[in-house]
Amino acid sequence: MKITIRYFASLRESLGQSHEELVTEAKNAGQVRDVLLSRGGAYACLSRDRSVRIALNQVMVNEDALIHDNAELAFFPPVTGG
Repeated sequence: MKITIRYFASLRESLGQSHEELVTEAKNAGQVRDVLLSRGGAYACLSRDRSVRIALNQVMVNEDALIHDNAELAFFPPVTGG
């Protein structure tokens, strides 16, 4: 299936891109994260050791969320403010 992945804030800066298209056999958000982490290098910013939030079609989800063809998966760090 083909999905769109979006990166926000410091993740976008680390990866040098705001989005990409991915053709994958992954079934859920966690498996997509695993695929991205397997690329190594800058994708280490998505490590499970870091607080990274995930949204599927603009709804916050956990890694068990099932994905489907043409889905949009977004990764972003927690937002702080004051």
